[in-house]
Amino acid sequence: MKRFFCLTLLILATALTGCDSGDGQETNTNNNTQGPRPTVAYVTNGVASFWDIAQAGAEQAAADLGVEVLVQMPIDGVQDQKRMLEDLITRQVDGVAVSPIDSDNQLDLLNQVAAATTLITQDSDAADSDRELYIGMSNYDAGWMCGKLIEEATQDVAGEVSIMIFVGRLEQVNARQRRQGLIDYLMKREKDDTRYDEPGAEIKNERFVILGTRTDDFDFNKCKSYAEDTLTAYPDITCMVGLFAYNPPMILEALASADKLNEVHVVGFDEDESTLQAIVDGTCYGTVVQNPYQYGYQSVKVLAENALGTTPISSLDKFIDIPARQIKRDNVEEFWAELKKLTGKTDEGSEDQSEEELEEEETAEDSAE
Repeated sequence: MKRFFCLTLLILATALTGCDSGDGQETNTNNNTQGPRPTVAYVTNGVASFWDIAQAGAEQAAADLGVEVLVQMPIDGVQDQKRMLEDLITRQVDGVAVSPIDSDNQLDLLNQVAAATTLITQDSDAADSDRELYIGMSNYDAGWMCGKLIEEATQDVAGEVSIMIFVGRLEQVNARQRRQGLIDYLMKREKDDTRYDEPGAEIKNERFVILGTRTDDFDFNKCKSYAEDTLTAYPDITCMVGLFAYNPPMILEALASADKLNEVHVVGFDEDESTLQAIVDGTCYGTVVQNPYQYGYQSVKVLAENALGTTPISSLDKFIDIPARQIKRDNVEEFWAELKKLTGKTDEGSEDQSEEELEEEETAEDSAE
């Protein structure tokens, strides 16, 4: 009886270890085998394949440095992220890396976190907060790179090039800066990352016209619906651009449903597998990729080394630059292979799937005969 009771307690403890204490997603990677170790948190701005890659980097850094990392992904936007950050204050973690959803309206909350523990931002900055530093890229420069891709993709188009932009939220600094960099490049303006064209009115010059910006608040179905509506309202549209990881795949789905793949140019952001496959297939011209793996890895590394006392965060630069890259048909396969290696993915699953599909096809052929 005593043995059964102990076993029951062990099972219960194991089950509780894997539970999340609220809405959203949390992964707890505990590498503690020799007593208490620092615990740091990595908080995203949503749930997407981009953040799965960042999580792999965060967990690898935790393993390398012997710390515990809590990876948290808010499902329900600002309020969910607020709950997570307040909970991390209560849990007295040794550092927090966050991608703020709405930095302008989260300053008080971010400063509360900074007062309680070491705070850094990653992916999207909150420069006016008390954060220690920012890990990421210049989103304005990345948007500029995206503008170059649009220009390349449409260089053979005669006459005016019409463009619709799709993005999750413009409350996020990274989204505003990407959009502005894209617009400024196409409008042939001088670089100015403080400029901001309000959404609503068309923005145009003699070559390009930005028809508008559609924001979907991280709602994948809404993004696809907006893309479908755009094809109805602008049947001769030249180019559709997605600035968040899930936007290009939703645009591509809408184009496929309308039988307009290869008729409308697509340019994207980030490295969703559907986007990369579309580049291979020729239905997406290119994408600007960040390095979410390094966002995750470097964030945990900075916080862990500060907590361990090996590298005080005060000794580091306020901006740790992880530059963006353009991915097109000539380098997509090399990039994709590199990405799979980093995230521990292989082609074995897809090969097995192909073999299964082949067997099904052979069976169907045999039946037909």
